[in-house]
Amino acid sequence: MSGEKVLSSAQCRAARAMLGWSREDLAEKSGVSRPTLADFETDKRKPYDRTLADIQRTLETAGLEFIPENGGGAGIRFRERKAPAGE
Repeated sequence: MSGEKVLSSAQCRAARAMLGWSREDLAEKSGVSRPTLADFETDKRKPYDRTLADIQRTLETAGLEFIPENGGGAGIRFRERKAPAGE
């Protein structure tokens, strides 16, 4: 994760959708409470930077890559996925 990039609420929602994860899934995998995720994703409050880092790290571990603002807008994409063992 780059030091300057801060995960946005829209990116978080989009990342969950790309992975097919519910808020509960992300909460369980990241260790961030569901109410904190709900408040963040609905722009009710901004979590601590450490919490945002935990969320982003979890999403990156799941295979997503966050693309920084570069004139075309920030975004998300899948990194090349490794095939599970045995495939």
